[in-house]
Amino acid sequence: MPGPALHVAAGISCPHGAPAQVAPGNPRVLVAGQPVATMADQYPVAGCPFQVPVGAGTKPQPCVRLQWTVPATRVLAGGSPVLIATSTGLALSAEQIPQGPPVVAAVQPRVVAT
Repeated sequence: MPGPALHVAAGISCPHGAPAQVAPGNPRVLVAGQPVATMADQYPVAGCPFQVPVGAGTKPQPCVRLQWTVPATRVLAGGSPVLIATSTGLALSAEQIPQGPPVVAAVQPRVVAT
């Protein structure tokens, strides 16, 4: 399914609202003047407030990174698939427990990939 290509300044967050940063591995390909986001990049999350109930209290279980599972199928940057607004993935805790899908809120509208 086609969608706008993501770049390092796109608004991406974990399902609990904590922002994710894109650490680009290939800054040579630009979209709207910013490096394009690919499957090879790192997506750390900082400040996730999520906690799970444990007995009478709670245990912090924050999202620490995003892992994308379905990128663009026809567009590559530096040999790695580009991420698009319709890409799917998972937010993961430090224990690698899936927390839910990432939320893509702000993207550039001009470059579309499939």
